[in-house]
Amino acid sequence: MILKFSLQLITMKKSTLDTISVLLAELTGTALLVMLGCMGCVGTLGWVPAHFELCINFGLVVMILVQVFGCVSGCHINPAVTAAAWVYEMVSTKMALMYVVAQLIGGFMGYGALKMLTPEETFTNALEKGAGFCVTSPNPKISLPQAVGIEFLATAVLTLVCCGVWDPRNAKHHDSVPLRFGFTIGCLAVAAGPYTGASMNPARSLGPVLWNGVWTAHWVYWVGPLAGAFITAFIYKTVFRREVPQEQGTANELTSLNAEK
Repeated sequence: MILKFSLQLITMKKSTLDTISVLLAELTGTALLVMLGCMGCVGTLGWVPAHFELCINFGLVVMILVQVFGCVSGCHINPAVTAAAWVYEMVSTKMALMYVVAQLIGGFMGYGALKMLTPEETFTNALEKGAGFCVTSPNPKISLPQAVGIEFLATAVLTLVCCGVWDPRNAKHHDSVPLRFGFTIGCLAVAAGPYTGASMNPARSLGPVLWNGVWTAHWVYWVGPLAGAFITAFIYKTVFRREVPQEQGTANELTSLNAEK
């Protein structure tokens, strides 16, 4: 009885440590996303980056983070991706909520770290001219419903890529996953950036807003991405996802062995 109780305690501790590790990965990953992504937008140090450079930077940052934290937590670093994973039944409701909390805290901490490392004029100048440095806001030439539509569409495409990666038929094709997500984010940023800033990520948008205090149209970056993630993940799961029969894999392995003989 004592031995059984001790084993249960060991198992419980390991499970708790695993959960802490996963949540720390999400917190750290989202913090680095906001910090490094927005760091690439700084234009007060003698070089003003072009739109394409900003997009490539965010894509490369995502590529790095997926490579580092993909094996730890799946590297969602985005409440919309976590929502899609929940619909796809990859995370429980409780775990999904903890993911989102970690991501929101990470976004706040990442922007705070950037403020510590960057001249104050970068932030004061941006706040005098608009919503603030690296704060996502819709282009004034488009309406708010159009902004929601752009965020919905961009996040829907990102969710399609996620669902394709998670599809059981792709289980053996994960070597290039960091590159896939890096190029996807870069492409979507180039296309949707001029419209809304191409956030696709409530945590990425919330961090800068909390530090700058300008909430104008911030709801767009929750409604659009979350709706896009939920709806697209449900459609992919219902229409496109197919399980890989175990017998088929076994038969293929036997065929290969016989061919080698």
